[in-house]
Amino acid sequence: MAINLTKGQRVDVTLKKICVGLGWDPAADGMDYDLDASAFMIGSNGKCLSEDFFVYFNNPKSKDGAVESSGDDRTGGSSEGDDETLSVEIDKIDSRVEQILFVVTIYDYENRKQNFGQVKNSFIRIYNTLNNEELCRYDLEEDFSVESAIEFGRLYRRGGEWRFEAMGNGYRGGLEALVTKYI
Repeated sequence: MAINLTKGQRVDVTLKKICVGLGWDPAADGMDYDLDASAFMIGSNGKCLSEDFFVYFNNPKSKDGAVESSGDDRTGGSSEGDDETLSVEIDKIDSRVEQILFVVTIYDYENRKQNFGQVKNSFIRIYNTLNNEELCRYDLEEDFSVESAIEFGRLYRRGGEWRFEAMGNGYRGGLEALVTKYI
């Protein structure tokens, strides 16, 4: 049975292959929304190891092969389940990586005048790659009415084991703000 997380809550991740599914629904305003799921593979200095360890629509697979994107869903919220997925193979993660930060950003937010206050039913979930069994889920319930980037959650090492933390931190400035912070 899946665990429903609240902001800041943590769970152990014991599987070797997981998927991180992210989903959302645009508000009923008739506008097109293009949200993008990305992952920053961060070392001990709090920064991405290199640009090759930043997985996003223009770099769909990390240098070590541990994190891979399902691709860019430009329709935004058109499916019943996950809109974008990041697959993670724990055993392939570079030993220098201390955490993998999972984020969602709004593409072209400035021109479209969009923010996360206009996006509903946002969630991140971790599930077993082999049988699709959901391990945990975090539903973003806050109103981010000026933010265009959200740190949804992170997978991090603790004592040689991996854990997942639900985060829910919002930022202005879209993907650029997070690239500036982590690269």
